[in-house]
Amino acid sequence: MTQAGNSPTPERIWQVITGYQMTAAIRAAIEIGIFTKIADGNTTSLAIAQSVGASERGVRIICDTMAVLGFLVKNGDDYSLADDAAVFLNEHSPAYLGNMIDFILGPTINRGFADLTAAARQGGTTVKDDGSVDPESPMWATFARSMMGMMIPSAHRMASELGYEKDAPIKVLDIAAGHGIFGISVAQQYPNAQIYAVDWKNVLPVARENAERFGVSDRLHTIEGNAFDV
Repeated sequence: MTQAGNSPTPERIWQVITGYQMTAAIRAAIEIGIFTKIADGNTTSLAIAQSVGASERGVRIICDTMAVLGFLVKNGDDYSLADDAAVFLNEHSPAYLGNMIDFILGPTINRGFADLTAAARQGGTTVKDDGSVDPESPMWATFARSMMGMMIPSAHRMASELGYEKDAPIKVLDIAAGHGIFGISVAQQYPNAQIYAVDWKNVLPVARENAERFGVSDRLHTIEGNAFDV
């Protein structure tokens, strides 16, 4: 990284190479439940540790790291949530995104990145068995359960801009439906819409659960299998 009149520095290289450490730290904070416990009123490392049955020293180190990264604000011994952490990392929030780590940092994705050099040399993934293109891979059920929160705003926006009459008897084919939120959002917007969700057999139960949660299960129809075949 250079600026006018300045010599190059290794700062950007260092940040990228050590970035995995910050990823590990926020993962630990999410899995321990630090953000949610602070939202519940446990504002010291001791209170957080006692509420989750963890080491106070370990919790304090993770909390301090989150403060350095800007996800927490520290005042004396007390921690509070930064605005983005309050919205997206508190499990009580309807916009909670913390469970994304189950997919983004899950074993299937990590295996691919662990051998990225070999993948680049051969021009494709080196992952064998239970990869993203294997029929009914468990990773896609994990994806469906983990990633819906991130997609809700886009799905709602898409449904609101389709431009049909409110009572239009439309049909939607949701290919690779996953969590089903795109079709579900259309069903919420249009009371006469019928949604046909296509995905693997092990993924569709997630879409059904979400359709029931959002009150449109009577208009969600599922089609099991490979979209190219069914």
